[in-house]
Amino acid sequence: MDAVILTFSRPETTSAVTRGAARLFMAMGYAPLLEVGLPHGRRADIMALGPRGQIAIAEVKSGPLDYFTDRKWGEYLPYCDAFFFAVAPEFPLSILPAEPGLIVADAFDGAVLREAPLAPLTGARRKALTIAFGRLAAGRATALG
Repeated sequence: MDAVILTFSRPETTSAVTRGAARLFMAMGYAPLLEVGLPHGRRADIMALGPRGQIAIAEVKSGPLDYFTDRKWGEYLPYCDAFFFAVAPEFPLSILPAEPGLIVADAFDGAVLREAPLAPLTGARRKALTIAFGRLAAGRATALG
């Protein structure tokens, strides 16, 4: 019997994983925002503000090629307390580094397979990021309203 290999387009996979990971963050009590620009010019796929002010970032990877060609994830670490990779269930987990947290998600939900190590932000950076997060959320809410 031949193996059936399901392939999904990169944008479709990215969208599904992003949606499921954002839903997971909400279930964990976080308020997620998508496509958040950071002070150093990079863009976080998901940035989420926790109930005690903690900041998490998830970098969504659509497949191995996306992971191997985009190695900027270390540049997000100074802007969050916890960093995760978010990938689809069919993603080969063995290629990911063991240090960051790991979320596996589809379009409907997600699960944390590995907790992210905590690296608390300094007070000044947390304040600046929290203010920027709130302003971005308010701006998006106003634009949608």
